[in-house]
Amino acid sequence: MIETGDRVLLIGEGREFFIRAGRGTLSTDKGQLDLASLIGAGAGDILMTHSGFKFVVRIPRPTDFFAHGKRSGAPMVPKDIGLVIAYTGMNHNDHVLDAGTGSGIAAIYFGGIAKTVKTYEVRPEFSSLAQKNINEAKLKNVETVAADFLSAEGMFDVVHLDMQILPEHVMHAFTLLKSGGYLACYTPFLEQMAIVVDAASELFREVHTHELIEREMTRSKRGTRPSTSVCHSGYITIARK
Repeated sequence: MIETGDRVLLIGEGREFFIRAGRGTLSTDKGQLDLASLIGAGAGDILMTHSGFKFVVRIPRPTDFFAHGKRSGAPMVPKDIGLVIAYTGMNHNDHVLDAGTGSGIAAIYFGGIAKTVKTYEVRPEFSSLAQKNINEAKLKNVETVAADFLSAEGMFDVVHLDMQILPEHVMHAFTLLKSGGYLACYTPFLEQMAIVVDAASELFREVHTHELIEREMTRSKRGTRPSTSVCHSGYITIARK
């Protein structure tokens, strides 16, 4: 059941609105809709504007926060987040440390899987924005910390870094990981990837780097072919303690 203040997606004939249930009115070219009418509704319910246009109610998932959440920069794309989840075996028993929170998109994905997520961001304004996105995702198991990753303490099953990584960050991650735990590092450039691999190879039992190429297929009257959008995003290094 949707409550006051909840984020909701309204879908209708090529239109999509990421809005908040409660006071106010959504004005569209297909008419107006009272946002209070969303309270008590559920996924799949149909609401109508004053002019009779139908919108279907959808409860946001992490993919929707990637598409619509407020951003402080470019977040990791879903394919790379999925690789981290798959190659670390992240699951409901895991305590995860994430650093380089940014907009909190990766933390939102992790929060839907792991037992707890603690995410560090050195820039307070970014941490504050991420916390708003996390609150709107209704994740009680994700904690934001506005501090340097090197100040992090505790023991974790997975440590994920999406930041400017130096050897000391890799060494600190090693001390935070349980035996058998995983470090996952996202680096956009080969030079940064090399820093991570060199530092991790001296500490971890297993070190592997992956580049995940994604091609979306497009179909038109002329035929079907891969999209011309860029398919490379960055490099993911996975190291196991």
